[in-house]
Amino acid sequence: MRLLIADDHDLFRDGLRAVLEAHGHQVVAEAGDGAEAVAAALEHRPDVVLMDLRMPGIDGLQALQTLHDRAPEVPVVILTAVEDDEALAESIRHGARGYVLKSLQADRFLKMLEGVRRGEPALSPSVARKLLDSLSESGENASTDSGRLTAREAEIVELLAAGKTSNRLLAESLGISENTVKFHMRNILRKLHLSSRAQVVAYAVRSRLGPSNVRTPLGGRS
Repeated sequence: MRLLIADDHDLFRDGLRAVLEAHGHQVVAEAGDGAEAVAAALEHRPDVVLMDLRMPGIDGLQALQTLHDRAPEVPVVILTAVEDDEALAESIRHGARGYVLKSLQADRFLKMLEGVRRGEPALSPSVARKLLDSLSESGENASTDSGRLTAREAEIVELLAAGKTSNRLLAESLGISENTVKFHMRNILRKLHLSSRAQVVAYAVRSRLGPSNVRTPLGGRS
């Protein structure tokens, strides 16, 4: 996998690059601020950009928004020490494919990167819990499209936000087959007019979708 690291700490970049290269990945560029990150991403078109939030000049959120506008096909994963609800929500709204804390274990981080390449969102466990909590909060109105989800489909959205992004994990959690998961996922993407699982997580954050907001058809779960 070809990666770009954007972080203003040289020592952290050196350590992360060593870990990535030791596992067969290629770091095609590094950046010490948001402006450098945007320029390098547009030049090298990496498979994934690993973006810190707090950098001098143009920060990570600004750089993320610029890349989302100019090169939406380049996935950006926020890799930060900042566990902040507002930063998380803003990152997802601006198109981040993941939000990973620097405290995450290396093996889990590397598995998440492989998932990003397959279109899955990357979420640290504590971040996933925040997203799940946001889904469950009452008092928010879901959109008309989200109201068309069945109870089973809404359950899958919650599990995606909780970090269970692979078909296998979803199937195990729900006690159904992977083919059934794929069927439900196609329906979710169609109903919400989205094209990837990462976008489903982003949608959930924006609309704060919860089970109490979903209209279940007669007959219960599909």
